[in-house]
Amino acid sequence: MQEVITAQYYIDLEDQHGAHNYHPLPVVLSRGEGVYVWDVEGKRYFDFLSAYSAVNQGHSHPKIVKALTDQAQVLALTSRAFHNNVLGEFEKYATSLFGYDKLLPMNTGAEGVETAIKLCRKWAYTVKGVEENKAVILVACGNFHGRTTTIVSFSCDPSSYGGFGPYTPGFRTVAYNDLNGLEEALKDKNVAAFMVEPIQGEAGVFVPDDGYLKGAYELCKKNNVLFVADEIQTGLARTGKMLCCDHEDVRPDVLILGKALSGGLYPVSAVLCDDEIMLSIKPGEHGSTYGGNPLGCRVAIAALEVLVEEKLAENAERLGKILRDELRAIDTDLISLVRGKGLLNAIVINHKDPKAAWKLCLKLRDNGLLAKPTHGDKIRFAPPLVMTEEQLMECVEIIRKTIEEFTV
Repeated sequence: MQEVITAQYYIDLEDQHGAHNYHPLPVVLSRGEGVYVWDVEGKRYFDFLSAYSAVNQGHSHPKIVKALTDQAQVLALTSRAFHNNVLGEFEKYATSLFGYDKLLPMNTGAEGVETAIKLCRKWAYTVKGVEENKAVILVACGNFHGRTTTIVSFSCDPSSYGGFGPYTPGFRTVAYNDLNGLEEALKDKNVAAFMVEPIQGEAGVFVPDDGYLKGAYELCKKNNVLFVADEIQTGLARTGKMLCCDHEDVRPDVLILGKALSGGLYPVSAVLCDDEIMLSIKPGEHGSTYGGNPLGCRVAIAALEVLVEEKLAENAERLGKILRDELRAIDTDLISLVRGKGLLNAIVINHKDPKAAWKLCLKLRDNGLLAKPTHGDKIRFAPPLVMTEEQLMECVEIIRKTIEEFTV
């Protein structure tokens, strides 16, 4: 008789042989398609996290899969020691789409952030005239830009930075959504850049006041400081526009993209800016063995084309409004706040049990929908952007039913 391998087997395997740096929801996934994922025991779920917005185009989108498999059979990696015949195509397509002179390709979001930091510092020294080693980059409290040692150095979250010092200097924190505080900090002539998430996703989908991004951008322009938008999670149609900054007609000086840049099939990130900034870095001063590889570039072109061709920003805008209206209409004291833009949304759980959000996610899982708490009392709702209204309403019913039946 053949032994049945259960989900617990795989969970135990990870626990025994892997690092304990994550606390996943207890579900073991083995397949995905569109807005759905299936576990090892065959149960189907709606994916309401989208791999933290990496699969905006849905799981295993056929066009992106074809681009991946076709290119993998021809040429996957050359390093940047040689030219390849796909990198230039990707750079031309993306710079034309987003309106910048140049693109620097990397692999992960954190690498994109690190690249942006180096670009800003080099620009400060070679263009703005800041004294060597004096450049300051402003960041917003509540930020989540990655987990490298430099990036956690300017985190406000003890679980990110605690125990990982000494910390990298050169950063100063200002309050998020506070233009007065930003204006005061910009008086320092050594400030090179202000780096900000248009919506703070990891902080629980904290949406700033209308006009905050525009105001921050204008303050940066006034003080000859670069405005850097980390659109790794908020970009690429997630919030109802191709970029979240588009909601306020802000064109960042430096734009960081990742996650859905590959539709979740391959790590691809990129930094875009104009020549004055990008060309401050010379040959040999920055790079990556895999950055700009033919496989990643072909996948990224296909991923961006899907966003445009399928009008996923427009779909996210329309469905996001429906979702927020439906969530706010649920008659419950359990939800104290609903917030978001497009299909990047969150609910804040009001309950005396600090683990209530986690327990609610377990119940949602039991009812066929996967979501994950962040910062204790908040649950992100961010499904793939290929979702239909009919599917969304089915998800709303799952959420409503789960909340109405929820007991700790």
